[in-house]
Amino acid sequence: MIFEDYLIKAVFAAMEAGAAALEVYSGDFEVEEKSDHTPLTLADRRAHEIITSWLKPLGIPVLSEEGRDIPYEERKAWQRLWIVDPLDGTKEFVKKNGEFTINIALVKEGRPVLGVVFVPVRDDLYFGAENTGAFAAKGEKVRGLQGCASADDLAALSRSLPLADLPARPYTIMGSRSHATAEVEAFVEGKRREHGDVNFVSAGSSLKFCLVAEGRADVYPRLGPTMEWDTAAGQAVVEQAGGAVLEYEARKPLQYNKENLKNPWFLVTGQS
Repeated sequence: MIFEDYLIKAVFAAMEAGAAALEVYSGDFEVEEKSDHTPLTLADRRAHEIITSWLKPLGIPVLSEEGRDIPYEERKAWQRLWIVDPLDGTKEFVKKNGEFTINIALVKEGRPVLGVVFVPVRDDLYFGAENTGAFAAKGEKVRGLQGCASADDLAALSRSLPLADLPARPYTIMGSRSHATAEVEAFVEGKRREHGDVNFVSAGSSLKFCLVAEGRADVYPRLGPTMEWDTAAGQAVVEQAGGAVLEYEARKPLQYNKENLKNPWFLVTGQS
């Protein structure tokens, strides 16, 4: 199985999982509470099952938010693994604001080398992979991807990131819709002193990574808790678009498959 095939399978898995999530989203659904007090829905479970069914035959272990309880003693031997968030932004899903995503990343030796982020409500797909670049497809273009047989086919129906034809805009900061902090407010104030006119845009889930990768925003400071499955796919897209996802203090790329799966604070920056 060559690397390009992994990308195709991840794209198809995200699209099928997104369709299943939309079926739940369009009706009435129950919301449970997990042990960490975060919400869980039928859509999370269905998306997890679909993505796992696509990825497991590839012979690479899967670490998913809905299957996270794998001991580090087992995981630490994995040179490659999939890191998956079947439904990123469950709070946004429950609020029905459309800002939830399907996240699938392939991690090699602690680095995300392939990432797919799908926004089901908007029919927006973002993907990036080493030696391929980063791309976005939207609307009818996304539906056309189902007939693709190679990474070249995917790229031909998509737009390269960052987008080249965006209008001029002020310095733009992305922020979490559900996790605002005083530290982020202080960060924004610092940028206002530096740049003057500053836009602050709130969004849910890994959509924030994608907007930075597109070039619609300059930076996304996450000065609060996240987990590896929240960031791996978005980091791959951003990095392949020429940006960076760096620890806030150490200014080095986020690492994956750590003993503790929590991320440090980080900054997402666009192409420099």
